[in-house]
Amino acid sequence: MNFQHAITRLPGSNFAEGLTTAQMGSPDYSLTLHQHQAYCQALQQCGLQLTELGPLEDYPDSTFIEDVAVLLPGCAVITRPGASSRQGEIEQIRPLLSERFPRLEAIQAPGTMDGGDICEAGSHFFIGISHRTNEEGARQLAAILGSLGFTASTVDIRQEREILHLKSGIACLEGGRLVLIPSLSGRAEFVGWPRVVTTEEEAYGANCVQVNDFVLMASGFPRLQKDLLDLGYHPLVLDMSEYRKMDGGLSCLSLRY
Repeated sequence: MNFQHAITRLPGSNFAEGLTTAQMGSPDYSLTLHQHQAYCQALQQCGLQLTELGPLEDYPDSTFIEDVAVLLPGCAVITRPGASSRQGEIEQIRPLLSERFPRLEAIQAPGTMDGGDICEAGSHFFIGISHRTNEEGARQLAAILGSLGFTASTVDIRQEREILHLKSGIACLEGGRLVLIPSLSGRAEFVGWPRVVTTEEEAYGANCVQVNDFVLMASGFPRLQKDLLDLGYHPLVLDMSEYRKMDGGLSCLSLRY
């Protein structure tokens, strides 16, 4: 998909109070802001027009804006985050998306869904069943996708201890090539898809993002960077150290359409 726009949200001063399973220490807020600015500049370098939203101090995880919506051609799907502390975020994004998309859908209770569990792979979508996205949320999204001519399949990652969301361990690049962490690489759901498999040590690097002519990827993963270069991709490397401390990655920080 060729992206033209992205929506981002600044992290609030209480960013360090958000949810995390990582045990990497508390993020430095000044560095967090610097890395967010570099991320926004990278999106602009990729040719995107940005809408930069202000922080939501009531919701310390709200900079991970990808989790509150799934954007499709002509349709925005408001999610229902699996962490109850984040569900109020959806009302903050609804007015903006209703202005920009002619069709607005929403995941309804008892369904739950985080956008970080949704991996677009051309006309197919992989939907992660996780501790944040349940089967009912996946069923509802699959029905919406079907009405738009897309196909979908589920990937149960509830036993994958090293990842919170599906896209923590998978990305789809131009040409339908998947970047996968080792524990996902042998799964039946991905048979037949061309792939690049990270090493265990570089697993965090799997959360990369194809944005037009570039692949945004986290710094510190030289083997994956070389693999992508050898395959003809153009990595754009960004420091994500402070977001990694809060279980966040590159895909989490924007809604792209």
